Amino acid sequence: MEKYFLFVDDADDVAMYPVGKLAAVTCAADTTILMKFASGVAGGTGAGGTEADTITLTIDAGTEVAVMKSIAQAANATGPGYNDGVIVVADDVNSVYVNSGITAAAIGLDT
Repeated sequence: MEKYFLFVDDADDVAMYPVGKLAAVTCAADTTILMKFASGVAGGTGAGGTEADTITLTIDAGTEVAVMKSIAQAANATGPGYNDGVIVVADDVNSVYVNSGITAAAIGLDT
């Protein structure tokens, strides 16, 4: 079964991407992680940055490594919490996060 990352931002917008479409995870600042995915709109590869959707995670300062590890561990996890194929990385509406260091998410679509 293919796994999907799920994001819900504070505006109640929702995005879901196959784990395999994740192109990069980078720490853009002490409190910001960027997750780039092949564009859901343009259908691109996400590799060149021109056809990529970007999820911006706001995190507590100093938690970037722990947050990145939690995302990777969830992507590779098996068991009761992961058998539905959906990994909630950030849900601002219900305050559910894959790591407690995440405080918010913003969905940016390549249009």
